[in-house]
Amino acid sequence: MPQRILISGAGIGGPALAYWLHRHGHAVTVIERAQAPRTGGYKVDVRGAAVEAAERMGVLADIRRASTDMRTGTYVNGDGRRLATLPADIFGARVDGDDEIMRGDLTRILHERTRDSVEYVFGDSIRSLADDGAGVDVTFERGAPRRFDLVVGADGLHSTVRRLAFGDESRYLRHIGAYISSFSVPDELAPPREELYYMAPGRLVCAYSAAGGTGAKAWLSFRSPRLDYDHRDADAQRKLLADAFEGVGWQVPRLLEASRTAEDFYFDGLHLIEMDRWSRGRVVLLGDAAHCASPASGQGTGMALVGAYVLAGELAAGGDPRTAFARYEAEMRPYVTANQRMAEKFVPQMTPGSRATIRFRHVMMRLLPHMPWKNYVVKKLAEDVQRGAKAITLKPYTGHRDGPAPGPACTPSATAAD
Repeated sequence: MPQRILISGAGIGGPALAYWLHRHGHAVTVIERAQAPRTGGYKVDVRGAAVEAAERMGVLADIRRASTDMRTGTYVNGDGRRLATLPADIFGARVDGDDEIMRGDLTRILHERTRDSVEYVFGDSIRSLADDGAGVDVTFERGAPRRFDLVVGADGLHSTVRRLAFGDESRYLRHIGAYISSFSVPDELAPPREELYYMAPGRLVCAYSAAGGTGAKAWLSFRSPRLDYDHRDADAQRKLLADAFEGVGWQVPRLLEASRTAEDFYFDGLHLIEMDRWSRGRVVLLGDAAHCASPASGQGTGMALVGAYVLAGELAAGGDPRTAFARYEAEMRPYVTANQRMAEKFVPQMTPGSRATIRFRHVMMRLLPHMPWKNYVVKKLAEDVQRGAKAITLKPYTGHRDGPAPGPACTPSATAAD
């Protein structure tokens, strides 16, 4: 039967789930702490099963039109001299059909696809949840209390819904050894459609500029044990980043200077979220809130798109919601585990620990295009990544129809927000 479903989080997983739930006849509300869809962020991959999920949703063509269209990846030394250049597909380990898009562009595509059929409430967040077995009474920071049949936490690594329903995140978060920061930088710091990489022991820097006029971006990663800071205190995070890269060459000082004023500044640890179960009563988690694999996996976006498809499909398949949640988890768990293990494997490779290791990597990258076994090396790299991306087979679900959803929009409630 049609249900009233609240989704917390308007990033990737939330709007994707809202699309499918509306297709299956439910009335959906999406609440988001930000004042509008978040248009910032780094580039993200859509590969493997996520490509199929996007195609079934009818947004794959939009994703490909907004592709980053990166052409090359280049390692440089401290003076900016190019040491090795390879095609971007080798750096991204992509195969035919995979694509790459700026996270903000994907957020925009999903919001545009759902805004006329889903109630969006921006500038508010959930304060409390009370599940009485028949529904969930929800209070908000700003809006009037409301009651829903189900509540979904698609609100990221530091999920409010997870904290309210399952307890403090310290019970589920496991740090895997590094931190990452991403933000906009002046265009002259990154050539068009190229990624520039600079390595120092325990640190990796990348500056790039994608197609589509999104502007130049940088991301910086460094090895570190777990740090103690407030994840909402951007100034404290900027200082941690500056301390970690103090004295590092190339154009890092200019990148750090840009980080001080970047409105889209992002900083967080490479963490995994590991939980025995992703649902409790009528509350369920999706994407990073349930099973973050960290940016090191390259699969956070893919798991959100796939998870949205599976969760909505299992609800549509019938039965008590708790049973549907259990089926959703059974479908997703091997896929999630494969990608979390891939992230753990990749972190040490991402930030080489010694100058000797860095020199060896530069030599290998410079020689690779001339090696007779080049195709084998590239194929093996792609297979390693694709093993996680394709670790699930998407089922057809009851009432499923590919493509844009027809029909009238859900009617927003007048009490949705102040």
